[in-house]
Amino acid sequence: MQVIDYKCPNCGSSMVFDSETGMLSCQYCGRKDDIRNIADPPGKQQVFSGDEVQEYHCTSCGAVIMTEAETAATVCSFCGSAVVLGDRLSGKLAPAMVIPFSISKEEAMQAFKKWCKNGLLTPSGFMTADRIKGIMGMYVPFWLYELHNKVDAYGHATKVRTYTKGDYRYTETQHFDVYRRLRLNYSKIPIDASEKMNDELMDKLEPFPYDQLKGFKTPYLAGYVAEKYSYNDEQLLPRAKDKISGYIESAISASVTGYSTVNFTNKQIDTKVRGADYTLLPVWVVHYDYNKKDYTFAMNGQTGKVVGKPPISKAKVMSWFAGVSGVSLLLLKLVSLMMGGGFL
Repeated sequence: MQVIDYKCPNCGSSMVFDSETGMLSCQYCGRKDDIRNIADPPGKQQVFSGDEVQEYHCTSCGAVIMTEAETAATVCSFCGSAVVLGDRLSGKLAPAMVIPFSISKEEAMQAFKKWCKNGLLTPSGFMTADRIKGIMGMYVPFWLYELHNKVDAYGHATKVRTYTKGDYRYTETQHFDVYRRLRLNYSKIPIDASEKMNDELMDKLEPFPYDQLKGFKTPYLAGYVAEKYSYNDEQLLPRAKDKISGYIESAISASVTGYSTVNFTNKQIDTKVRGADYTLLPVWVVHYDYNKKDYTFAMNGQTGKVVGKPPISKAKVMSWFAGVSGVSLLLLKLVSLMMGGGFL
């Protein structure tokens, strides 16, 4: 089992990825190394098949690190050193790409607190209280699919024309058979591959800036937690197809114009996978405690977008509805008076 710990050549301290500079940084002496010039240690070309807790040793203090099978990078609980588990990032488990963090932990904390204060219907205590139990920078495993689709759509359309001739008004309806052949290609369709992460939460974090994709190197993980995928690309392909189904339906509808009505009776969609890249995407996970209940929020580690479901204040909801009802009642009264009518 291989543990990778990036030591500072100057002082020997553990180095971590710096989201501000994009470099591997020593927090003690300030040394910064360009990740592009750092070669990953050679790893065993194997697939980690363990589905149980595994034991590693911290290279800094020697402490035993117990990790779950899905963990690929973590932090030593005893000395705080960044730990990258190299044998879980080799062979088929080696990611192809990564989007590094661009938002630091301090920036994420401030952005989350600001987001909390924007909740119009959240309890006042939630907006003002500092109840963050923990914030963790995590690289979440995703598959980025490229799907090419051949679409054949058959249907029926009508054109309706109404005209007047003499004392009669006529409605003329023309009927048409409709056929459309489309070639629709979609790339970088993200599907999260972690069993632990909430799929709905991860979907709402999109979009990620794919222009920031980098070829994977383990130094990007130093100082963060990383998960390896729980599901392979074949297992998640149905989710990817479902994700693009709405885009395909919209494209089919947009391909037919100039008719009064269109009804497609048969759609044949042949989807081919042209690629599925195993990619790690940056997510800040925030655990928040309010009224003895835990809330989990997620923040896009590149864009700062925050998603999650905060608590709702029943009193504020009632006040909001009362305000809306009062305004509506006043508008109805004004309209009635303007029209010369009475309003009770």
